Amino acid sequence: MTSDPTQKLSVREKLGYSCGDAAANFVFMTMILFQSSFYTDVFGITASAAATILMVARLWDAFFDPLMGVVADRTQTRWGRFRPWVLWTALPWAVVMVLAYSTPTGWTMGSMIAYAAITNILLMTLYSMNNMPYSALGGVMTGDVNERASLNSYRFVSVNIAQFLVGGLTLPLVAKFAVGSDRQHGWQMTMTVWAVLCLVLFLITFFTTRERIKSVTAEISSPKQDFADLVKNSPWIVMFAMTLIHFAILSFRGGALYNYYHHYADKTALYDFVAKLGLTAPPLAPGAPTPGGLLEWLGYIVHADRSNLAGSNVADVANSIFNMLGTGTIIIVILLSPQLAKKFGKKAVAVTGFALTSVVSASLYWVSPTNVTGMVLNTILWSLTYAPTIPLIWAIYADVADYSEWKTGRRFTGIVFATIGFALKSGLALGSSSFLWIMAGFYAYDPKQTPNAQTLEGFRACSGLIVALLFAICTVLLIVYKLNKALTLQISDELAARRAKRTAA
Repeated sequence: MTSDPTQKLSVREKLGYSCGDAAANFVFMTMILFQSSFYTDVFGITASAAATILMVARLWDAFFDPLMGVVADRTQTRWGRFRPWVLWTALPWAVVMVLAYSTPTGWTMGSMIAYAAITNILLMTLYSMNNMPYSALGGVMTGDVNERASLNSYRFVSVNIAQFLVGGLTLPLVAKFAVGSDRQHGWQMTMTVWAVLCLVLFLITFFTTRERIKSVTAEISSPKQDFADLVKNSPWIVMFAMTLIHFAILSFRGGALYNYYHHYADKTALYDFVAKLGLTAPPLAPGAPTPGGLLEWLGYIVHADRSNLAGSNVADVANSIFNMLGTGTIIIVILLSPQLAKKFGKKAVAVTGFALTSVVSASLYWVSPTNVTGMVLNTILWSLTYAPTIPLIWAIYADVADYSEWKTGRRFTGIVFATIGFALKSGLALGSSSFLWIMAGFYAYDPKQTPNAQTLEGFRACSGLIVALLFAICTVLLIVYKLNKALTLQISDELAARRAKRTAA
C-alpha cells in the first residue's frame, strides 16, 4: 500500500484521542470490577435486585446505541459528525457519574432500588452518547490501516493506564475517604475525583483531534437502508456475535475475580503476600495523624494483626495489587500489537491471543486458595496473552466499516460502531447479571451470609472454567471472520483510489 501523508496522525493527535477512552474507562472499569459488589455490599440491596438493575440499565444502553449511531451519522457541525458529542456530554457525564455512586440515607428499600436504577440508566445513556461517537471518530481520523492500528495502540495504552488507576487505587481511595465516616461516603468522594479527571480528559480529546475521512459518495441514505446493508455484511455479523460474548466475559470475570480474592483466596496467605511487599502497619491509634503516603496508607488498611484478619481489608489491597500487576503487564505488551499486526495481520494475532487466554483462564481453577504465587503467575500470563488482542479488535471494527463502504459505496461508520456498541453493552449486561444469577441459582450465594463450600466452589468455577469456555467460543468466531490481512489491504487501497478519484472530479 502506498503511504498517504495526509492520512498520517501526529503523536499529539494520537495521545489526545487516547484521552477520551481513558476517561470512559473510569466508568467502564468501575462497572466491570466493582459495580455489582458496590450495590450489594455498600449500597445495600440484594443480589437479585442488583442483577436486575444492571441488566435493565445496560440493555437500555445497548438499544440506545443504534439510535445514537443514526443521530451521529447525520450530525453536521463545523467540528464534524462525531467529535462534538465528546464535548457536549463531558459535564453531564461527570455529574451523573458521582450520583450513580452516591447512597441516599433514610430511604425505603424500594426508593433505593429506584434511585439505583434511574442513575445507572442515566449514566449508561451518557456513556452511549459519548463513547459511541468517540469510537466512530477513530474510524474517520485516518484511512491508513497501519495508522489505525497505531492509533488504537495509543488508545489502549491510555485505557490500561486508566484501568491501572481504577483497579489499583479505587478501593484504597474509598478506604481513605471513609475515615471518620463510612464506605458510602468513601465511594462518593472517590467517584468525584474520577469524575473531575474524566471531564478534563474529554476536553483534551475534543481540542486535539479532527475528522478526515468522508464517504466516497455524498448520498445520504435512510437508516432503514443502512441497517439492511449491515445485516448483509458477514464480517459485521461475526464481530457482533464475538463482541457480545467478549464483553460478557469481561464483566463476568470482573465480578467473579472480586469474590474469588475476597472469599475463596485464603486471607492469611494474602496477608503474608502483602506483608512481603511492606504493605502492613499497626492500626491507627486514636487521635493519631492520618498517614500521608499511599503505600503507608495501604499498610494501615491491612493492619498488622495476622491472627485476626476477619475485619481486615487485606483482600481489598491484594485485589488492587493483582489489578495493577495485570494492567501494568498489559500496558507493556500492548505496545507490541501494531508490529505484530503489521507482520501477521490483525486476525491471526487476535485468534492466537484469544486461544491462549482461554487456556490460561482455565488454569486458574486448579490454583489452591493458599497458592498466592500461582495467582500472581496466572495474572501475568493472562495479561501477556490477552494484551495484544485489545487494540486490534477495535481496529477490526473500522475494517468492518471499510468493508461496508467497499461493498455499498456508502460509509455509515456510526451505525457500524453503534451496533457493535449494542453488542458490547448487551454483553456487559449479560456478563455481570449472569454471574449473580448463576451464583444465586446454583451456588447458594447470599451476600449477607458468609459463603459456604458450595458458594466458594462457584467463585472458583466462574473465575476459571466458565471464563475459559467463553474465550474458546470467541476464538472460533474469529477463525470464521473472513477479513484477513490480504483482503484488508486490498479494500484499503481500493477505497483510497475511489476517494482520490472523487476529489479529482
